[in-house]
Formats: sequence, C-alpha cells, structure tokens
Amino acid sequence: MNYRRLGRSNLRVSPLCLGTMMFGEQTPDPEAADIVALARERGVNFIDTADVYNKGNSERVLGKLLQGQRHDWVLATKTGNRFGDGPNQSHYSRQWIYQSVEGSLQRLQTDYIDILYLHRDFHEENLEEAVQALGDLIRAGKLRSFGVSNFRGWRIAQIVELCRQLGVPQPVVCQPYYNMLNRGPEVEILPACQHYGLGVVPYSPIARGVLTGKYQPGEKPAADTRAGRGDARILATEFREESLRIAKQLVDHAAQRGVAPGHFATAWVLANPIVTSVIAGPRTLAQFEDYFGALEVSISAEEEALVDGWVAPGHPSTPGYNDPSYPFHGRPVAGKKK
Repeated sequence: MNYRRLGRSNLRVSPLCLGTMMFGEQTPDPEAADIVALARERGVNFIDTADVYNKGNSERVLGKLLQGQRHDWVLATKTGNRFGDGPNQSHYSRQWIYQSVEGSLQRLQTDYIDILYLHRDFHEENLEEAVQALGDLIRAGKLRSFGVSNFRGWRIAQIVELCRQLGVPQPVVCQPYYNMLNRGPEVEILPACQHYGLGVVPYSPIARGVLTGKYQPGEKPAADTRAGRGDARILATEFREESLRIAKQLVDHAAQRGVAPGHFATAWVLANPIVTSVIAGPRTLAQFEDYFGALEVSISAEEEALVDGWVAPGHPSTPGYNDPSYPFHGRPVAGKKK
C-alpha cells in the first residue's frame, strides 16, 4: 500500500478509505466483518463512519469489529447532522458537540477519535463556539484532530483563521463531494485546502454509481437503483441525460484501455495531487474488493485532456447541478425565512 500524507499533518493514510455508511443496516454484520478484515489484510488503515449512519448502528458495528486492532486504524466519524428530535441534537453548539462525541466514543468502544468531521456547513452557525469546543476536546484527549465535510471554500478559510486566533489545531482534512461529473470543488474548495494544508478525501468518486455505466442514456433506471427509487439528490445532480452520455463515453474509453469504468473514475480523482484518499463505501464484500482495481490504473496527460473535454475544469457536467442537501445561499429571497 502506498500511504499518503494527509495534507500537512504527519498522518499517513491509505489512498482508499473504507466508508461504512452501509454497516448496521444494508450490510449484514458478518459481511461487515469480512470487509474490515479484507481492508486490514490489503493495508487499508483509514476508516470512516458517522454518528447518524443508520441511527448510530454503523458506529456500533464498527466498535465491535475494531476491538483488539484499534491502534491499526485512523478512525474518523462525524457530528452535526440531526441525530434526534431535540432542539440541540444537531448543528454545532458546544452542548451538542460534547454530547455527540461522548455518544460516538461509547458506540465505537474507544477512548479517542482520530478525526471528527463537522459533517456539513450550516452557514448560519457560530463557528467560533464550535472551534473552541473542538479545541477543548482535543486537549482532553478525546479527539486527536478534526476535519470539515461539505464546507465551502471561504468557510474553510474562516475556520482555519479561527483556529489560529483561538490556539486550536487547525483541521487536517476536508471531505467534499468531488468526481468527474462534479468538478465545482476545483474552483475554491480544493485550492483552499491546498493553501491551508488540509488533506482532501472526496466521497462518491463514481458519482453515486453513474460513472460505472449502470445507467444508460434514454433508458428508464432499474427500480432497485438509487435513481429508480426517485432519490432527490441523484435526480438533481448526476441523473441527467447529458451526464449519462458522458458516462457512456467513459465506459467506451475504459473498454478500449481494458479497465473498468469505475476504476478509471476513481483513479482520476486520486490522480489530483491535492487529493489524499477517496471514500470507498461498499455494501458488499465484492463491491469493496472491486475498489482495489482503481489503484492499478494510471491517468495519462492525454486522458486528463480527454476528461476536460467531457466536463470542463471547475464545472459540473450540466447547468443546474445543485445538491438539495447543500443548497446555495448567495441570493437570499426577500421575505423568505432564513
């Protein structure tokens, strides 16, 4: 395994980070155990979960599986998304950050978390309160470091500057949504991470499955797929006729090279020198094993230019590409409640 430095931190992590969003529900516990065992066998040392994944069950399953090998892993979890019905069971109050960390530690059966991500950027939040709370938890030994997920570039800059002002270690990593169909992070998020020394660990390098070629232009998606189930996020982002045609071009090019399209798409993300690792989030053991093929694929300068012709640098694949879970805030509507 070719371990990579996580930004300017001294952590070395594998280029594949095992994402466990499916643990505790879609992935049966015995198969989850097989996935973690394979990851360890192949040299993966980076693992990702969140408090809200399957209502805490992902953390519970993972906590059991990491017993006796905890120190072999860089363990990341997240806080901020709604965990319960109470008014302070989400976002970034000092109260909830403390409470959520204690809950995660119990479910993970560990004394410390290597990386705690702020799961998303709530643009109205008081980040100073959050940074101070994170600093206190780091000093208490419950966190080793923290990161940000789904943060805009200017908010990354803001949080780093707050860390400097308050004497808190700055975030070590950012987890954005970045792939061949969504190159928007190249405009400000990735340059901000490079400037401030954050590692970058994108999720969904295969664009929620679109870049594997599972969806065909002009055809109705299968009922058992994310698009077939009418998932709002994929329908507002990747599942567009233009994007499916781009995916078809990827499939054709990958076939000429003799590689799987998903491997090429993942390798393209990893070929960006600002990127440290990618989240590989399988449901089955076979899906996880398949991810390793991406580590054998190199991307040539000619192929970089080819991809630029499919999706222009810094742009999404089509106009109107806007994830409803992370809306834009640059044009407030008069009279609309904030």
